[in-house]
Amino acid sequence: MQRRLLDYVIIAFKGVAMGAADVVPGVSGGTIAFISGIYEELIESIDKVSLAVFKIWKKEGFKTAWKSINGTFLLALFSGIAISILSLAKLIKWLLHNEPILLWSFFFGLVLASILYIAKQISNWSVKTVVAIIATSALSYYITLAEPFASPESPFYLLFCGFIAIIAMILPGVSGAFILLILGAYQTAIDTVNNLREGLVNGDMELFKDALLKFTLLGIGAVVGLKVFSKALNWMFKHQKNLTLAILTGFMIGSLNKIWPWKQVLKTRINSEGEEVTLLDKSILPSSYEGDNQLVLAIIFIALGVIAILTLEYFGRNKNRA
Repeated sequence: MQRRLLDYVIIAFKGVAMGAADVVPGVSGGTIAFISGIYEELIESIDKVSLAVFKIWKKEGFKTAWKSINGTFLLALFSGIAISILSLAKLIKWLLHNEPILLWSFFFGLVLASILYIAKQISNWSVKTVVAIIATSALSYYITLAEPFASPESPFYLLFCGFIAIIAMILPGVSGAFILLILGAYQTAIDTVNNLREGLVNGDMELFKDALLKFTLLGIGAVVGLKVFSKALNWMFKHQKNLTLAILTGFMIGSLNKIWPWKQVLKTRINSEGEEVTLLDKSILPSSYEGDNQLVLAIIFIALGVIAILTLEYFGRNKNRA
């Protein structure tokens, strides 16, 4: 596939959108990748990254090895993801604390439209695909009801969290950030990103070194998980595409409970900054919400989320036709 510089700039912006989604519990970067038309290419490209690349490099040179893994595509996409996570972590954290209803409304619209889009890709409906949707919807819904637990300060646990979270981040409908929340490592991950940036900017080497260690452990776990899971997903898309799409649709349907904008707080906890934050909540009707339910604005933001997906779908469809 011959691409121009502009194409890679667009891919980088798609990475920015994926990174923004991955920061928020309840939203999957994999969903953004799927809607924007790069999901299968991403899975296939990651699957090609292996030790065999070094053999190609040795025999045929770096350029051939780089092309064999679709290197420029991966570099552009993951650069966008990294830039987004580093720059938006603080903003997303602020929005979660100060404008939760509007933020969750926007993402609810994103996921709602994504469900319809992915289900539309199923070309052959059968009992098997219907059962897969029902089963994975139930599983995903159950995951959203799970109570987060505190993580021990263990290097092995951070490796495990990185491994599990990246699997969820790349799977449409399953939020890696929410999996981190359930594992008790979400605050650690957000603080790590913020501390990494602030330590570097302010010249605080102690803060930077501590954050870098945690970031490295999460990163190693993520790389291993990404490689292991991408191979399975790549095989499923090539051999069981309709069933795979049904599973993804089910996961996204079940995840709607987590990102429903109106919640009643059941339990709270004190985070590492001494702030009281939600530990466990449940979805309620807007009319039962204590305080300003911002219903009109919420509906507008849900609509904006739907429009955003329709826009991504439009550009993704046109790109595939080009």
